[in-house]
Amino acid sequence: MSHPVSYDATAETFDALVLQPQDELVVVDFWGPGCPNCDIYAAAELSLLSELEGARMRVVKVNAYEHEELARRFGLYGIPTFLLFRDGKLLGKMSQYYGREYWLGVIRDHLPRA
Repeated sequence: MSHPVSYDATAETFDALVLQPQDELVVVDFWGPGCPNCDIYAAAELSLLSELEGARMRVVKVNAYEHEELARRFGLYGIPTFLLFRDGKLLGKMSQYYGREYWLGVIRDHLPRA
């Protein structure tokens, strides 16, 4: 089994990486350089990914400073913010870290069923 795949998205690649995958959870991480909370979340994200080995999901990271149009497209006002998509549909938004177990629960609840 492998860890969920992580991609860096741009305005040009976002739709292909996020909206087109079928039967796969896509977690979009809007972050920015120099954002202390983004660094904290990035470390937590790596730990979460190790827990989700073999899951049908991918993580797509978007630098919100370089791709402001994507942040505006989804009405984001702060970073870090995580959006959850499956089959091209926005399922939810998380912008606070409530702890490891909460995040794992939210992600597992949205994973495609076998």
